[in-house]
Amino acid sequence: MRKLTHGEFLAMRRFDALDGLRAFAAVIVIFFHFGGRKVEFLSGWIGVHAFFIISGFLITTLMLRERDRTGRVSLRNFYIRRIFRIMPLYYVVLAVVVVGAYKTGRSWTLLKEHLPNYLGFMNEYHLPAGDVPYLYSWTIGIEQKFYLVWPLALILVSFVSSRLRIPLTIIAIALVLVPYTDTWRGMGIHYAVLLTGALLAIILHQPRGFALFSPLTHPVVGAIVGAGFVTLHLNLKNLVEYFDDERPVVFLYGVAVALFLPTLLAPGIGKWTLSLRPLVFVGERSYGLYLIQGPAEVAVVAMAPHLRPGTVLFAIAVTVIALFAADALHHRLEKPMVEVGRRLIKTLDARKPTPTDQPPNIPHPAPQKPEPQIPAHQPG
Repeated sequence: MRKLTHGEFLAMRRFDALDGLRAFAAVIVIFFHFGGRKVEFLSGWIGVHAFFIISGFLITTLMLRERDRTGRVSLRNFYIRRIFRIMPLYYVVLAVVVVGAYKTGRSWTLLKEHLPNYLGFMNEYHLPAGDVPYLYSWTIGIEQKFYLVWPLALILVSFVSSRLRIPLTIIAIALVLVPYTDTWRGMGIHYAVLLTGALLAIILHQPRGFALFSPLTHPVVGAIVGAGFVTLHLNLKNLVEYFDDERPVVFLYGVAVALFLPTLLAPGIGKWTLSLRPLVFVGERSYGLYLIQGPAEVAVVAMAPHLRPGTVLFAIAVTVIALFAADALHHRLEKPMVEVGRRLIKTLDARKPTPTDQPPNIPHPAPQKPEPQIPAHQPG
């Protein structure tokens, strides 16, 4: 048994255990929404913040590796990948929700008023009271803004000095935690968690930073950290009562997930458990699973009216129906759209001047290494 080396980390092309962690996060969110008091110990309300840490980590890791491989980060290609990865499924499920609400009349008035915010990913700033379908998609609005700003910020910092990445990211985390206005109050904590995942990626990408965190990749240390993480998760309710505020608990949880994540990179009980094929299967479909939970609830009510909402059986039924739908969407929509995005990037890249077309005094670009196949981000 030994620790993971920095070279081994940089050579990794897939992080299967992160798919398992996403599966856990998605399922506890659904149980939080539909499982009632008996599943409160799962603290599903905080599941989206596990997604946020993973998102910040993966997105930043991909950009840093692209810069090492090609000498630059292509914002155009980054945004194309995000658009084709996120928007098709998001808008298809939104259309299903709108049609269902219109035909049944269920919360149609509230949904109609809120629809412009859904269309523009401004969900988190307009959270009306009442049972509004698709309300949980506010997390996608948070992530879309992160995707819009963070790549630009990381590139600007890189132009100055890569040594400034860590201190400036820490400063950014501190700034978004400041409650600027009543509208912003409570929103900054979510961006702080996303930036915490990004900070982890920056630290692990640098040899000295990785050396600092490498003890966490030892199997024995990883098992201890994993046990501590599970203990923390099961006691979140007590922490909220202690602070009388969810925000410090959310930030503490984000830091805990960030410390837990390196233990999932090297062989150990955590990586083995979360890399089990059923968990990876669910994790790969977790974006669709998260988005389709509302329509799945409607389907369960229609197909099994004897199941009482707010029970464990009802939550299980919603999860199963949502997973079947997410799997179909994964094959028929998500993967085809991601492939369309890749083909578009290849087409646009092919239009760039070839080395023989360049002026004689401009050095030819270095050969590009194959792009790492890190699992596509699935937001929560």
